[in-house]
Amino acid sequence: MWWRLVSSSCRYPKVRHHKIQQWSTPRSTRTSKMSCFAKQKYDYFLVLDFEATCERDRVPQPQEIIEFPVLKVNGHTFETESTFHEYVQPRANPVLSSFCTELTGIIQDMVDEQPFFEDVLRLFDGWMVENGLLSSSTQFIFVTFGDWDLLKMLPSQCAFFGVPVPKYMTTWINLKKSFTEVTGYWPGTLRQTLDFCQMKQIGRLHSGIDDCRNIAAVLKWLAEKGYVFSATGSSVPP
Repeated sequence: MWWRLVSSSCRYPKVRHHKIQQWSTPRSTRTSKMSCFAKQKYDYFLVLDFEATCERDRVPQPQEIIEFPVLKVNGHTFETESTFHEYVQPRANPVLSSFCTELTGIIQDMVDEQPFFEDVLRLFDGWMVENGLLSSSTQFIFVTFGDWDLLKMLPSQCAFFGVPVPKYMTTWINLKKSFTEVTGYWPGTLRQTLDFCQMKQIGRLHSGIDDCRNIAAVLKWLAEKGYVFSATGSSVPP
């Protein structure tokens, strides 16, 4: 087990079965401004959740990122300090399907005239520099809800357009795995995870930026249980 409880004041009952149960958190803990976090390995967690072109009955080829949001979450306070958020103009299949708009809330006008993928990657790299994340003294890791974003989506789009995957985007934490370590419950969806944690959903599901905010809330919830996060995934061949 990677997680640990840092003090008796932070102890919570562990869920025994792989089904949603009510997790009773003391009222004093819910209302206190002072939270109990385990010391983490990372200075920052970069919460990422891509949205991509999609069809109702098939996966478009190539599938392209259309929303690129990242939250910079402080590894000591678990508060969001900075946000990167860009919509991306798809190039191979520039017209969004009605299903894609229905699912993500992204309409055609939101991606038309936006930067192409490689330009957004450059903007993101600049944001990383501006936020001091590429300093040798700063430890950070990406956090995703599943492995798809950085194991499948980013490498496949980079390969299709001949763009190298940034080295700092090859390792991440799949928050589903962390959540299972703590609770014994594998969350099928983000909605199920929020229900388990008795959290109110922020915004709409499948909005990339709103999903990031919900993922960050779950990240903090796990940290309050004393969990110490470690990398769970890598796109670098062994």
